[in-house]
Amino acid sequence: MVVWRVSRCFRRLNSITTFSRISGTGDHQKKIEPCYYSQAASATSVSDSNSANQVPVIGFNDPKVAHASKTNVDLLRGIVVFGMCSISPLVKYNKQLMELSRKVLGRSMFRLLMRSTIYGHFVAGASREDIEPVVRRLRKFGVKSILDYSVEKDVGDSEAVEEARGGLAEVVQEPVVRPAAATKQYQTSLQFANRSQNVVAARTYFYESEYQCDRNMEVFLQCLDYVSGSTEKEGFAAIKVTALGRPQLLLQMSDFLVQMKRLFNLLLAADDGNLQNQTTQLRVLDVNNFRQRLERLGVKISYDDNLKWFTLLDVSGDGVVDLLDWSHLKSFEHDLAAIFTVRNRETGKLEQLVPTLTPDGLEQMRNMLRRMDTIATYAKSVGVRVMVDAEQSYFQPAIRRLTMEMMRLFNKDGAVMFNTYQCYLKDAYDLLQQDLNHSEVEGFHFGAKLVRGAYIDQERARARALDYEDPICPTYDATTKMYQSCVLGVLNAIKQRPLGQVSVMMATHNEDMVRFVLEKMYEYNVTPEQRLICFGQLLGMCDHVSFTLGQRGYSVYKYVPYGPVEDVLPYLSRRALENGSMLSKAKLERQTMWSELKRRLKQGELFYKP
Repeated sequence: MVVWRVSRCFRRLNSITTFSRISGTGDHQKKIEPCYYSQAASATSVSDSNSANQVPVIGFNDPKVAHASKTNVDLLRGIVVFGMCSISPLVKYNKQLMELSRKVLGRSMFRLLMRSTIYGHFVAGASREDIEPVVRRLRKFGVKSILDYSVEKDVGDSEAVEEARGGLAEVVQEPVVRPAAATKQYQTSLQFANRSQNVVAARTYFYESEYQCDRNMEVFLQCLDYVSGSTEKEGFAAIKVTALGRPQLLLQMSDFLVQMKRLFNLLLAADDGNLQNQTTQLRVLDVNNFRQRLERLGVKISYDDNLKWFTLLDVSGDGVVDLLDWSHLKSFEHDLAAIFTVRNRETGKLEQLVPTLTPDGLEQMRNMLRRMDTIATYAKSVGVRVMVDAEQSYFQPAIRRLTMEMMRLFNKDGAVMFNTYQCYLKDAYDLLQQDLNHSEVEGFHFGAKLVRGAYIDQERARARALDYEDPICPTYDATTKMYQSCVLGVLNAIKQRPLGQVSVMMATHNEDMVRFVLEKMYEYNVTPEQRLICFGQLLGMCDHVSFTLGQRGYSVYKYVPYGPVEDVLPYLSRRALENGSMLSKAKLERQTMWSELKRRLKQGELFYKP
């Protein structure tokens, strides 16, 4: 075994940034429209404003436009729902009240109550027959759909801890105790085994069995069929990677990928020892300087071992290793955890920075990759795009790598797979730029969704408890600036690369951020008709933004949840909590609905039909 005595150097690498983006330009080719638009959408656009050299001004304060897709009954239901969300006790104990109502009323009456209130407002329905009318109505008013199967299991703390403990023993070989030089962020923590705690805006999957993961895959495939049949192939399907495999595997893969990148950066800096200058140093390693740089770090390696590891890492087969090769998933199929070994200064014993997976763990990893591949293959065959949702930061290196691998394989002719970037993370811009660069170098279409992030309280609590740097931007304003930087980054890429090679969804309910994006689209001459930038909001929320944009010719989507009433209660609970925590927005939603309802009643539109 090659002994990697680099623990001190690993500790020095915590502040290293990724390598700089390789810029590039390309001639504009035939337009590809990644964000398909509805033929039924309003022809109104901002092109006239552009030609007049004026930044387009869009107001989001017209209730008639915002709620044109709703019947009077829909408006009345929305007013009631958002009114309930402003009552603190109802919001705080919403889960208990829903459970009590189900027991007291019985299944049939409970379903009727939910369909008449919160379920009917935030969820499209339980079946394809329920979903299709909702999708058609949205499309009629210029809004497209992202179908999201929102069923999840409500897991208690003890059950989550037991699953995490059992999963760790099943997939990771002993010893599971990590040396001091290991990455604390990617260690399994039973204290935070219940990943649904303190999470309002995102659903959580818990591992049950490989069979259940296969069932989840089948549900996602069915969702692709729904999208293909209901949206005329212009929609998306949303998936979560934690539904397709054991979360502990994602944790180990993330740890492995982070250590790989750190070692690569360390080798690049081996000439002069200045880690901060690594972005201007050599960005590739050939078979000779690979060994030389290892020796400068005090790592003795035989010629045969050097050739073996270099050949394995040179995925592209071009005789050099760069970060594209270094972080490829091909490496993970081999037990490269064995090379991340340091010697404990006190005991003199060798300790692995990254635990080795058991045979069962390796098999489960292959199963996870197979499920992702199956979904991507089928999505491409039926002409539907897949939005891979972001999750906790300690899973994200693996999720990001998996998604980029799927992009590399399936985004050759157009954007099929889309990755999600959480702009509340301190490294969001660097990761986005790195992935844009990878897609440019390897020649595939890049698809992304930008969000603020959904796990802020949980992330900060975990960082404090495990004593690692908080990955979250320190303030709300810092997150806003990060989001804006990412917007500018993708707009730069859109202008530098052939038209249609980069397409991005701005998933935000923030009016100021939407206006910022619209202004920058104008500055970069990215028009609504090109469908390179689209917007996304949740069904039943922020309609004054979604439908205004849709009627002005912009590409805009609604996340459309679906699933049986009893199985989407956790989702509904989160929507109640989310709106209860943002009373000003809930009040605005209620006021615009009430204004439109009063207008219709005054004008005699008692039986308004969209």
